[in-house]
Amino acid sequence: MQEPIIRRARPDEAEIVAAIGARTFSETFGHLYPAHELAAFLIEVYDVERARADLADPAKATWLVEAGGEVVGHALVGPCGLPHPEVTPACGELKRLYLLKPWQNGGTGRRLFAQAIDWLLADGPRDLWIGVWSENHGAQRFYERHGFARAGEYGFQVGSTTDREFILRRPAHGSAS
Repeated sequence: MQEPIIRRARPDEAEIVAAIGARTFSETFGHLYPAHELAAFLIEVYDVERARADLADPAKATWLVEAGGEVVGHALVGPCGLPHPEVTPACGELKRLYLLKPWQNGGTGRRLFAQAIDWLLADGPRDLWIGVWSENHGAQRFYERHGFARAGEYGFQVGSTTDREFILRRPAHGSAS
């Protein structure tokens, strides 16, 4: 099997970004929610216009993972929007990192993560943040191995369901925080 290609998404690929976002979220978490609530959430969060705005925002970056001519994953980074009192405008966030199941646990996620983090740190050290579902133990272990530690939690709303989400932080090297 050929190693997947990771590349920055182009501004004209909003439909592709929205589609892989909805597909990977559904595959990973869809079983947790009533179908009608999941559908409404996907329409709102993985909207093509929202993806287009993210792609046009110079403070954000999106990557696509391609294998065999198919998009099998993506990542999105940008300014931190997590609800934590220590988040500042200088903080960066890994907002999304998803791969379809057949592409997980083979090193592609690690490569995608590295590219996203490198982009967030391109202008120098800064605090980095990630929100992760409290029951996603594999992701928590992965992020812990990369220097992230739990700094708080909040409720992530999908329809009438409120998921417990952990807020992870990796302080900037040499910072006092």
